[in-house]
Amino acid sequence: MTTERSLVLVKPDGHARGLTGEVLRRIEAKGYTLVALEVRVPEVEMLHRHYAEHEGKPFFEPLVEFMSSGPVTAAVIEGERCIEGFRALAGATDPTAAAPGSIRGDLGRDWGEKVQKNIVHGSDSPESAAREIDIWFPGL
Repeated sequence: MTTERSLVLVKPDGHARGLTGEVLRRIEAKGYTLVALEVRVPEVEMLHRHYAEHEGKPFFEPLVEFMSSGPVTAAVIEGERCIEGFRALAGATDPTAAAPGSIRGDLGRDWGEKVQKNIVHGSDSPESAAREIDIWFPGL
């Protein structure tokens, strides 16, 4: 087994709906450790670095605009295979297609074309996790 770290974001829609505590509860219930936690409204420049691989795609600017529209809860979690585990816990990107029992399946809403309003983000690989953690929690 490999102990990993991952970045988890409770996006502005989840924060506005008061779901941060429920998301953190599920992370801890899964057995992962919270290593760092902060609430902030991210700056556009930070989001451009975070979502750099999507620059030029049609959803890039609307995603940056949404993610900078209000408070985001940023967390670094740690645990055995937590990257894969949190992504399973989060569920499919589209809340309507997400399985019951997942964060998005239980708590997500159908926003139509605005799939970025899906409550949470989780790193998708160890490389992405390292890069994202460095953006949100430099020096951690």
